[in-house]
Amino acid sequence: MTYQGTIIRPPSEADSLILQYTVGCSHNQCIFCPAYKRKRFRVRTIAEMEDELRGSRSSCSRARRVFLADGDALAAPQQDLLVLLRFLRTYLPALTRVGMYANAGSILGKSPAELAALRAQGIGIIYLGLESGDDERLAWMRKGAAAAQLEEAGRRVKEAGIKLLVTVLLGIGGNARSSEHARATGRLLSRIEPDHVGALTTMVVPGTPLSDLERSGMFQLPPPFALLTELAAMLEHTDMKRGLFFANHASNYLPLRVRMPSDRDRAVALIRKFVKEGNAATLMPEHMRRL
Repeated sequence: MTYQGTIIRPPSEADSLILQYTVGCSHNQCIFCPAYKRKRFRVRTIAEMEDELRGSRSSCSRARRVFLADGDALAAPQQDLLVLLRFLRTYLPALTRVGMYANAGSILGKSPAELAALRAQGIGIIYLGLESGDDERLAWMRKGAAAAQLEEAGRRVKEAGIKLLVTVLLGIGGNARSSEHARATGRLLSRIEPDHVGALTTMVVPGTPLSDLERSGMFQLPPPFALLTELAAMLEHTDMKRGLFFANHASNYLPLRVRMPSDRDRAVALIRKFVKEGNAATLMPEHMRRL
């Protein structure tokens, strides 16, 4: 396989064959994200992709899952995506699922019928970065979508029969809007009803606009126990009828796996217990936290 630049994939795609169909991210404006700043977005040609698959056929023929990198493979033209999915089934006979990142713009750029067609041809999961349900924060972080658009995008994926995993960012509200961010995000998750939620803690990466804001004093990341208070409030305002809420990413201070709704109240009580005790030794050490 040929890759351009650093390749990023969801933790759940660790055992998948990574196929770089798009280079970079179609939006690439979020102030917290350093991932694709050195890449100009483009969609690789179908001829390139077939050459990749043909050349890797002997070594990858047993692959059961494929993840289409980079940041927004759904932005590719519909007909090209359908052709690529047919090629994947031809060259990878054991294939059971194809996953990809997407954003609200690329999802809403597909009609419900087009998303259903992609599902029929093998797209089994879409990863959508919500980050927040707070419109003020979404505009501030240059997310490119308001909460209503993110809600419609999430619902459209679910209605197409595609599994939906969304990510949210603890701390992106800063000290100033931590409570508003937590409550609004919980309410948005309740309306979307994703299959999985992954909560990550904001990490300020040097060279990003968020780093510049922190250095100027215009953004302050909440301290560890305030981030846990935010997580408890987010969970408390999340009324999902089913699904999993993960806070076990390497960036987080307190790993949690919460089955919704049965484990929610117990998880909230546990988080508040840790906050009340205030024992820093119980938290993930800083040297072990990473993106």
